[in-house]
Amino acid sequence: MQTYVFRLHPNQDLRNSIETWCFNHNLQGVAVVTCVGSLQHATLRMAGASETITQDGPFEILSLVGTWTPKGGHFHISLSDKEGQVWGGHLCPNSPIYTTAEIVLVDIGGHHPSRQHDPNTGYDEFVVGRPQLDIPR
Repeated sequence: MQTYVFRLHPNQDLRNSIETWCFNHNLQGVAVVTCVGSLQHATLRMAGASETITQDGPFEILSLVGTWTPKGGHFHISLSDKEGQVWGGHLCPNSPIYTTAEIVLVDIGGHHPSRQHDPNTGYDEFVVGRPQLDIPR
């Protein structure tokens, strides 16, 4: 399994930078192992919501997990504010780095991951191997 480690700098967008980095390195599938750092503000989509919210920081990044394929990414983040309040959700673009972000990724491209529309959820969902017409439950 190939591991990739890189750092983002102030004002770089966390989500867009990860996706661009994966695309530019011609990866076919990635899992986020860890990310520590901070954000100026965070744009998230909460569970069951269709709209995004943007909250002013700065925030410490407590965790970032997710998967990425050339058809898109799915990332969840946990953050804490200056009072230590913790919140999180689905990471969206417009979440710029405050001081740094140290990121570790693992290449999962050998599993041939992709994304395919799932009529049950309404989203393009993670599929391993050859895309299927019916997603087993």
